[in-house]
Amino acid sequence: MCAKQAQTAITPTRAEDYPEWYQQVVKAADLAETSPVRGCMVIKPWGYAIWENIQRELDRRFKETGHKNAYFPLFIPMSFLQKEADHVEGFAKECAVVTHSRLEADDDGKLQPAGPLEEPLIVRPTSETI
Repeated sequence: MCAKQAQTAITPTRAEDYPEWYQQVVKAADLAETSPVRGCMVIKPWGYAIWENIQRELDRRFKETGHKNAYFPLFIPMSFLQKEADHVEGFAKECAVVTHSRLEADDDGKLQPAGPLEEPLIVRPTSETI
């Protein structure tokens, strides 16, 4: 007699390949979807509701212990990141860099970067660089 193997709705299983399993759960639950920008997601209503609940609970716990919330800018000057060069070495290649301040239409009507920045801006990877 053969032992019956359990079937799961999501494959691979969590034990087999956690990152892939997680992505499949997010997709199957309609929590989020990928965006055309690498590393970004569109958080859908159910996913955003979960995020709001997490924020609410963390905020409650922070206030219970006397901690205060803070919000940091999305962009930082490259020089700020350079100060943390050793710390960010592993993920620096993943950082997005902003080099221009605006777009302008060329003679053909196509948008082109204009207004080069004096110092490139980095999408802040962590709060340690502030």
